[in-house]
Amino acid sequence: MTTDPMTDPTADPTTDPTADPTADPRDRVCVTCSDLALPMRVVELLPDGMAIAEGEAGPEEISVALVDAGPGDVVLVHASEAIAVGGGCG
Repeated sequence: MTTDPMTDPTADPTTDPTADPTADPRDRVCVTCSDLALPMRVVELLPDGMAIAEGEAGPEEISVALVDAGPGDVVLVHASEAIAVGGGCG
């Protein structure tokens, strides 16, 4: 039987090797739709609330309009939108 990380806090929420294994898996999801939010490190701030962030798939332009993040910060990103600062990425 597969465990559900949304209901079982001891379940492995992801195979992401950078994920904090002690973090509650519910802290890594979008609160609106419950899809997984991925940790990315902000590399550069751009105008108009945008940023370049580095993730597992490489650099990506994301919005940081909803969070107070700067270069070096790890943000949780869902649908190219940073939804939280921090995320257990080392």
